Amino acid sequence: MRRLAAELDRDYGAGSPTVVGILRGSFMFLADLVRQMQTPLRSIEFMQMSSYGSGAVSSGRARVVIGLSQEAVTGRNVIVVEDIVDTGITTSAVLRYLNWRRPTSLRLCALLDKPDRRRVPVAVDYLGFTVPDRFLVGYGTDLNQRYRQLPAIYTLES
Repeated sequence: MRRLAAELDRDYGAGSPTVVGILRGSFMFLADLVRQMQTPLRSIEFMQMSSYGSGAVSSGRARVVIGLSQEAVTGRNVIVVEDIVDTGITTSAVLRYLNWRRPTSLRLCALLDKPDRRRVPVAVDYLGFTVPDRFLVGYGTDLNQRYRQLPAIYTLES
């Protein structure tokens, strides 16, 4: 966390970025991340996307459940905070949605990256850890809304 916060501080020290957390998975990571940052933030915003429905397999389509106003993004330096990037479907949809609102800059910060599952190319600008293709829960990540409250990240065995 400290390393990622330091990287963001280095790149945005004078920029007052807007941080956009992707609900619900990113909330713990985002809270811990911004508490470590020294850079003053312009705002913290949240979006909610859906691609999983119920279960552990992506539907292959992402849709915006809760979006952002044009004013929240236009002309701002925006950092998207994700808990995990796996297939890339949801993350690429978020980035397209936000790019359409014309930010000054748009970067992605993810706690976890699962490149073995990637179906859509996504570049992670600030990355915590690369992980193998296992279903992970805890620290905000879930299975059918369960396990988010776990204090660490665990592999869910079938």
